[in-house]
Amino acid sequence: MYLSTHSYSSPTSSSIFRACRVRFASTISPSVNHSFSSASRTFARSSPSRAFTPPSNVSCRSLSFSSALRSIRYSPSQRWSHGADWRSPVSLRAQIRSSSPVLERFERKIATMASEHPFNGILSGLPKPEGGEFGKFYSLPALNDPRIDKLPYSIKILLESAIRNCDNFQVTKEDVEKIIDWENSAPKQVEIPFKPARVLLQDFTGVPAVVDLASMREAITALGSDAAKINPLVPVDLVIDHSVQVDVARSENAVQANMDLEFKRNKERFAFLKWGSTAFQNMLVVPPGSGIVHQVNLEYLGRVVFNTKGILYPDSVVGTDSHTTMIDGLGVAGWGVGGIEAEAAMLGQPMSMVLPGVVGFKLTGKLRDGVTATDLVLTVTQMLRKHGVVGKFVEFYGEGMGHLSLADRATIANMSPEYGATMGFFPVDHVTLQYLKLTGRSDETVAMIEAYLRANRMFIDYSEPQEEKVYSSYLDLELSDVEPCISGPKRPHDRVPLKDMKDDWHSCLDNKIGFKGFAIPKEKQEKVVKFSFNGQPAELKHGSVVIAAITSCTNTSNPSVMLGAGLVAKKACELGLEVKPWVKTSLAPGSGVVTKYLLKSGLQKYLNQQGFNIVGYGCTTCIGNSGDLDESVASAIADNDLVAAAVLSGNRNFEGRVHPLTRANYLASPPLVMAYALAGTVDIDFEKEPIGTGKDGKSVYFRDIWPTSDEIAQVVQSSVLPEMFKSTYEAITKGNEFWNQLSVPSSSLYGWDSDSTYIHKPPYFDGMTMDPPGPRGVKDAYCLLLFGDSITTDHISPAGSIQKDSPAAKYLMDRGVDRKDFNSYGSRRGNDEVMARGTFANIRIVNKLLNGEVGPKTVHIPTGEKLYVYDAAMRYKSSGQDTIVLAGAEYGSGSSRDWAAKGPMLQGVKAVIAKSFERIHRSNLVGMGILPLCFKAGEDAETLGLTGHERYTIDLPEKTSDIKPGQDITVTTDNGKSFTCTLRFDTEVELTYFNHGGILQYVIRNLSKQ
Repeated sequence: MYLSTHSYSSPTSSSIFRACRVRFASTISPSVNHSFSSASRTFARSSPSRAFTPPSNVSCRSLSFSSALRSIRYSPSQRWSHGADWRSPVSLRAQIRSSSPVLERFERKIATMASEHPFNGILSGLPKPEGGEFGKFYSLPALNDPRIDKLPYSIKILLESAIRNCDNFQVTKEDVEKIIDWENSAPKQVEIPFKPARVLLQDFTGVPAVVDLASMREAITALGSDAAKINPLVPVDLVIDHSVQVDVARSENAVQANMDLEFKRNKERFAFLKWGSTAFQNMLVVPPGSGIVHQVNLEYLGRVVFNTKGILYPDSVVGTDSHTTMIDGLGVAGWGVGGIEAEAAMLGQPMSMVLPGVVGFKLTGKLRDGVTATDLVLTVTQMLRKHGVVGKFVEFYGEGMGHLSLADRATIANMSPEYGATMGFFPVDHVTLQYLKLTGRSDETVAMIEAYLRANRMFIDYSEPQEEKVYSSYLDLELSDVEPCISGPKRPHDRVPLKDMKDDWHSCLDNKIGFKGFAIPKEKQEKVVKFSFNGQPAELKHGSVVIAAITSCTNTSNPSVMLGAGLVAKKACELGLEVKPWVKTSLAPGSGVVTKYLLKSGLQKYLNQQGFNIVGYGCTTCIGNSGDLDESVASAIADNDLVAAAVLSGNRNFEGRVHPLTRANYLASPPLVMAYALAGTVDIDFEKEPIGTGKDGKSVYFRDIWPTSDEIAQVVQSSVLPEMFKSTYEAITKGNEFWNQLSVPSSSLYGWDSDSTYIHKPPYFDGMTMDPPGPRGVKDAYCLLLFGDSITTDHISPAGSIQKDSPAAKYLMDRGVDRKDFNSYGSRRGNDEVMARGTFANIRIVNKLLNGEVGPKTVHIPTGEKLYVYDAAMRYKSSGQDTIVLAGAEYGSGSSRDWAAKGPMLQGVKAVIAKSFERIHRSNLVGMGILPLCFKAGEDAETLGLTGHERYTIDLPEKTSDIKPGQDITVTTDNGKSFTCTLRFDTEVELTYFNHGGILQYVIRNLSKQ
């Protein structure tokens, strides 16, 4: 519903509303503005330079909640399931509860307040070939504006959303015009609102999101309002996939054993999520053991086109995992956002975003024989990193598209965060439609999707002449130039051609410590460590592979590379090669479909023989859930300071992420993971050196086990069938024994358990009043941490294991938790006490205040003591002293972790001054009320002579109206230095969030007034 600005009683309210057009929290779904006359009207433009203004006297009926809050037949035992027809985009919400009396009152009030829809005249019918119509849609061609035809396809999705949601309040005609005039307006960094069609969560980010929603209910109740106002108003899908760990590997019983342990460790978290699925409307929870969120999204949840009560519109999604972009490969606009931003979107708050530039990436030719989609995506990642695409969309096009399968496209889209783009978008074409049919979407649904996208000129048909699109910049790649490669040892975009890998490895051993260096003295590089593994002799050296994991949505969604790995295993078995038993091998598919086609192809048995038994259906090693190494292996590495290696088919290989003992971590295709596991080392030249000795005593080379593209294609053709997708996702809706036995209360307010170490009420809203706190500067702050470049969210808020001597470990042990039950940081994100202690707890973090020492400590400046970061932060906080963080470039890159912003806020950090920020992390800092500031070009802490031992003052104007996005801010120190930074509030709406102390506080205050 709408909130009048005149009712806002804060003394600073008038200045706030002068400073920006605030878009208040909406109670309207992205698809609600549809109950209008079907009459169509064409609006002609007299001049391309004139802004389009539709007539204001078009009649319309009142807005309705029916699209956002759909009625269901509610059953607690089936609350999480998708309903009867799993293939239909319309029926995926069949289980959502009917709207509450409070929301029905909202509906009645909205009906009386609704204004005329400015674009009612372009609402057109979409006819079916056999008669009748699929529904109605807002027709972009009916605007008769030549600029629209030149827009990138990805921008057209933003345009359609703005038109459909235009109410001249949250979304205005001016916003629509900005998008239509994208070619001219995007370079000006203009702000637009965007309302995604749905929100996607996984459990690591989903638990804190539900914790926040539960806390918001209590907060809004304390302000005298109704808890029922805190409810998702757009569809929310939550897939539990981040909790399973590789505790048991190389066993036929691994899946069951790991799931048993997963439920034992996470029963409280899972019960909490199941409570959330009953307490909150419009929320679906897909249980553990179902698959990886992005693969499930691609194969099952993605609609491509919604048909909601007869209104058709493009699917779009924001997710609390940065790899939400994988769905871009299906032609669905999706990207990662911070958890707090997603929570606001759930509650109907329009997302404020800068209208992005779009990089046109032209693909020509086809991949050479033996080159995989993984090789392609690592090449694309390096190219786009070099080009610079942060904050931009990347749109792929060209005749090479016809040679890329949908799964190949999804692999490229998945790694958008690694190349820095908001999206890596592939417009819908015939390949997309074929994939939809393969994955079991009905013929009628696919026909509707094609008809809608063609009618709205959002479908690309490469058999027809192409309208030349306008892009902000252009890149091109001849696919035949792509060569086999891997990336590492510490960053996804550090690509290494396979032929150069041995030389690159030795350079890394030689180089000083850094992204491409370990500083191992020459005389120690050939050291061999001998030990006993389960009673048999074993040995390790620098570069020995101790973890080989086929995992991650990036690759397990792609049948060609998965079956390719199976073929490598088969050839190796036939030649007599075996993976060494001390290599921890695992296979974690992204959905049950993978298991079905590996079994049908007959290749799973060969994978098993090489130790790649299926260990579970989840992210596992890619997010650090690799489990423990055998004690003998761990001791051999730790006692001898070996640079051990992990090779995984994942998308992230930052230091300390995969496993604390693998300092070198390489990303590779599943077949290459298998090859390196067989070789047992990354110190090998596959072109010249044998992988091993076969059963006939002869050397076996890489070329002997590597399958051809034709071999792979034949197996894919015969083994990947539509029925596999249908049966897999029908089974998902039935749950599993563990999940179905979870008993949860039916209360709308959560009963917090003060003794819980998993779920804890956070303090964000303690003492909150209806009056915003206003702008807050920083006075005489100490530097908590001084960083260089590429500090990731893994460094700031690790997801992996909790070290035995860390502040988080002490907290858990003080509460009676045994070390074996610590679980991971990721699993404890529902407890702010653990997560605050886990902030900056990565064992590989490099804080320059420590003068070269690596680890999660810092110097307490007033005393000179070396303390754990948390302990130092608490000492500053208890003394009433502000703190800041100084950093280099790409601060906050990596996963979209809201705890990387929540944790510093709870530690008392007031500002972060960096050379540059990763997009999502900057937004998260703003959402938690932390000032993000950027050094001026060419400057950083080092060039300015800052040691981190100074005290820093950041002066802000006292009134929000005096602060502008991107303005210069002066920072002074107690030793007389002064420098200018750019204030990284990128939109006026972000200023409003800061004025309220954070985005969630803003939403609560506005909802409470309704």
